[in-house]
Amino acid sequence: MVISERPRTVGNLRRAVAEGLPRHASVKDEVRANLLRRLRDRRPLFPGVIGYDETVVPHVVNALLSKHNFILLGLRGQAKTRLLRALVDLLDEAIPVVPGCEIHDDPLQPLCAACRARVAAEGDSLPIGWLGREDRYVEKLATPDVTIADMLGDIDPIKAARGGLQLGDELTMHYGLLPRANRGIFAINELPDLAGKIQVGLFNILQEGDVQIKGYPVRLRLDLLMAFTANPEDYTARGKIITPLKDRIGSEIRTHYATTRHQALAITQQEAWTSRKELAVTVPEYVREVVEEVAFQARAERRIDKRSGVSQRMPITVLENVTSNAERRALAHAESPAVASIGDVYAALPAMTGKFELEYEGELRGADQIARELIRAAVANVFVGYFENVDTRSVVDWFDKGGTVQFDETASSATLLSDASRVPGLLDLTHHAGVDHRADAPTRAAAVGFILEGLAATKRISRTDDRGFQAADTATPRRGRQQQAPDHDFDDLPSIPGSKKKYYN
Repeated sequence: MVISERPRTVGNLRRAVAEGLPRHASVKDEVRANLLRRLRDRRPLFPGVIGYDETVVPHVVNALLSKHNFILLGLRGQAKTRLLRALVDLLDEAIPVVPGCEIHDDPLQPLCAACRARVAAEGDSLPIGWLGREDRYVEKLATPDVTIADMLGDIDPIKAARGGLQLGDELTMHYGLLPRANRGIFAINELPDLAGKIQVGLFNILQEGDVQIKGYPVRLRLDLLMAFTANPEDYTARGKIITPLKDRIGSEIRTHYATTRHQALAITQQEAWTSRKELAVTVPEYVREVVEEVAFQARAERRIDKRSGVSQRMPITVLENVTSNAERRALAHAESPAVASIGDVYAALPAMTGKFELEYEGELRGADQIARELIRAAVANVFVGYFENVDTRSVVDWFDKGGTVQFDETASSATLLSDASRVPGLLDLTHHAGVDHRADAPTRAAAVGFILEGLAATKRISRTDDRGFQAADTATPRRGRQQQAPDHDFDDLPSIPGSKKKYYN
């Protein structure tokens, strides 16, 4: 409906309804109708939510079509809140309300005493307002200090005193978050953190659709779609969802992390801030893949707590740090464009170590060392994907015969390429990483770094404590060409400090 055509008084609204204007249905009916329309038109349901089309989204659709209140259950960083906020797009563009009403009363069927009095007093001349869909979504992060008054409301003695009213008068009520979300969507994040006695207060709204404030005899029959999120770890770590409340939630939907590297790449590309205005920064595809693979390796790592999970926020923040380190290095050497390298991933350790919880064995090893090993494993897996059928014997043989090259990542790209040119066949391998021989120096230098890191990660060459590289130990069997993640058993390899020099021998 065009805004100028919307009725502006109760009388105009009554006439418009009599002439065929659709009467506003309940929120769940409204969402269901709009969802059916989108399904019929083959339109995207939840733009920006990636990787759930075949798993989570069908369950959410079924819940909405069934007019269920539902809960999204999953580990941190699985787009639960983003999915809930996307429900707003399934609401109508605007609905008529009584202006100034705290609970967005329907002008034709008001709930609260104040609105009923206004309609009775002003009749058809009562002006009406229009509430947009964005204002019909209310979200609350559950915390242990939330009270029943915050959620439902309370008697306001100040309002009673100012109006000369008795405390038992309905006009003295101060409405909480639930009534203020009337005729919209009410979402509660981290539901187990809500105290048990507060969860009890949700029983009636979920089952009977009404709330009662402070024992006042008149119940408000609210119109709501309720949705919740929870982390399975929270059931034992901080709280739980009480059984009667779980029984009243229509659908429990499990979320998950991206199942493929392609999906993870799309999510990170959508969320990470990599477009820098001051200096163009190029992040090669293999660097992006290594960043994503670090998260996959971390989720499979036995020394990292599986119950806590590894959020998709980790590759997002890591990629931003990678971009920044490449930007800083390029400015130091006055190079353009800035091109990210594998060394920049090691420089992004501060964006990793706070994103996972370690088991006892991992604590003994240390977060920094675990993160470096994850990067090494990720490089190995991505490198195999690019170079599985590529002959690298000329490079490996040169190191086996005692060849040494210094690869100082703090040096300029021209210096790095000059050092790499002494290794027979090394520069010729860069095209397997998608780099043309005519590419600029920073791009080719980054590809050389990827090749040397990959050879070291797959144990075809080894490296010293100061990131020097040498011939692989003949007593250590070389890792086969595998697509699965390496086993992370790098105890026989030197540690990998920050991002200084690498010597390949």
